[in-house]
Amino acid sequence: MSLRIILVFILLQLQAAPVLADRNNQLTDHPSPYLAMHGQDPVHWQEWGEAAQQAAVREDKLLFVSSGYFSCHWCHVMQRESFSNPEVAAILNKYFIPVKVDRELNPALDAKLIDFVERTRGYAGWPLNVFITPDGYPLVGLVYMPQEDFKSMLLKLTAEWQRRKVELKQIAAKATIELAKPQVSETGTLAPQLGDEYTKYLLAHTFNLADELQGGFGQQNKFPMVPQLRVLLAEYQRNKLERLGSFLQTSLNHMASQGLNDQLAGGFYRYTVDPAWQIPHFEKMLYDNAQLASLYLQAAIVFNNQHYQTVAFQTLDFMLHELATPEGALAASLSAVDDQGVEGGYYLWHETELTKVLSQDELKVVKTIWGIAGNPELEAGYHFRQVMTPAEAAKQLNVSLPRLQNHFASAQKKLRQVRSQRRLPKDDKKIAAWNGLALSALAQAAATPAGDKYRQAASRLRDYLVKELWDGQQLYRVMTKKGAIGRAGLEDYAYVSKGLLEWAEVSGQQQDRVLAQQMLKQAWQLFYGKQGWQRTEAMWLRYGSGDTLLSDGVMPAPSAVLIGSSLRFNDQSLAQQAMRALNVGDSEISLGPFWYATQIGVIRSYQETKTSTSPIGADTITSKVNWLNSLVDRNNDLRRI
Repeated sequence: MSLRIILVFILLQLQAAPVLADRNNQLTDHPSPYLAMHGQDPVHWQEWGEAAQQAAVREDKLLFVSSGYFSCHWCHVMQRESFSNPEVAAILNKYFIPVKVDRELNPALDAKLIDFVERTRGYAGWPLNVFITPDGYPLVGLVYMPQEDFKSMLLKLTAEWQRRKVELKQIAAKATIELAKPQVSETGTLAPQLGDEYTKYLLAHTFNLADELQGGFGQQNKFPMVPQLRVLLAEYQRNKLERLGSFLQTSLNHMASQGLNDQLAGGFYRYTVDPAWQIPHFEKMLYDNAQLASLYLQAAIVFNNQHYQTVAFQTLDFMLHELATPEGALAASLSAVDDQGVEGGYYLWHETELTKVLSQDELKVVKTIWGIAGNPELEAGYHFRQVMTPAEAAKQLNVSLPRLQNHFASAQKKLRQVRSQRRLPKDDKKIAAWNGLALSALAQAAATPAGDKYRQAASRLRDYLVKELWDGQQLYRVMTKKGAIGRAGLEDYAYVSKGLLEWAEVSGQQQDRVLAQQMLKQAWQLFYGKQGWQRTEAMWLRYGSGDTLLSDGVMPAPSAVLIGSSLRFNDQSLAQQAMRALNVGDSEISLGPFWYATQIGVIRSYQETKTSTSPIGADTITSKVNWLNSLVDRNNDLRRI
């Protein structure tokens, strides 16, 4: 019987069960907005930590660990349907140790649980729900489930646990051993010698996944996939491959003009639910917008396209207007659900509202440019995306372009003013890693001729990172109004040090370069060793050891970012660490290059700084490229990001 079948089999029977523990919901008034919103649930939520773990051991119960985040739509749905339901809560409280996790506070734990659920169920996402044995081994994982199905599953699992808990503990321990990642192994070849070869694999894998008609990757949900696009842009800049350039511009144009981008006030949503970039999930994340601003600034240079710079500036302006905090940092996200509980309600419009707000000429222009006709595709109203450029609209409406542009600008101003009266919940915690990404983007913008505004914002953000999130010895993961929470991990050190390094190059402030170097050295000590990469210093969860390589996800692999930054210093100890970590994982990169694009980008950049070595044999390249072209499309992987 396969491992997956064994793990699923435990859900099959129903019996009765144990004893109620005296426990209360510990999340009321928690400084994390996501955890605080669960503070009124009838579920007796505990925080992830020693107290919950000891309770599981003492009472010999499964931990029910539910991970999500503030702006996640389906997290809100499962809360409303299940975690607010007294019957479901009674089952969880009596038979499990229920634990709520803000994945933004504990990304290392979340990454391990995501990996487990993907490997055992074939897909993953949020809300992410995993049952963990008192010994710390994950047993069963699932994502969103309707209330009745969830309740039934809880009762079946409870019965199975009471009937054969010793066997289930053994199954979970065995699964962890079988699913554990291998220890670090050397490639046997210096990585810079493989840069050309890896790039060929990356391009082959890219076009196996690429949607060359509409841009982006896959044929289901569409995510921006910025880490891959940035590496591909750099490769196009080197070699000007026509097919690659066409795909990149198609992707950039569609992401900016269609439903992924807020056409009224700037800023990108997290992803769209369709392959044509039309209908988004409406949450806006700092990490997406920071990376996309950097991507469009890079694209403006590569393609000599002023429009891409405009998109980047609009994105940064959104960040500074909607996410900036009084202290100079940037908040984590804006919810997909408005204050009335409507997904996308903040951004959507009914025709009666448009008619009331706009003049006839303005209404005609916005209907033409944004394609507003017929019944809205969403119950809450129309979602704006560009179906026609202003020049095309002027021609169709038989008006001059300047006149049309005046009407369009006037309409946008009126609509923004009306929308500003609506309310949208914000997760206002300041996350070190994400603010590090934002500092990189602002530094990049500050280097442009029109960058004074962004230079000032970057300077304030730098001060916040250095004075509030760094105590002179260590980074804090998150700062809230109630103080620091969470444990800084690899991604915090990687992205903050990179942001400081790039700001130092623009500002000329040598002390920031020195601080970046200090953070890098500390990160190597904390997160890399004989077992490979650790995302955090310590973890009770007994799943996997170190990782040989970390893959790109919604953000670039923090290990690759750390390596790349380390190689920018004339520091022998950093260089030795970086080269040791760079010369591993040949099989992982060769078999899944798309998911290690940032690692390939670092190798490629390093290769350019060194003398080229003997060429790779054509037969080896051809055989691997042919194999890559036969890969099954990984839409499931794209869906969960």
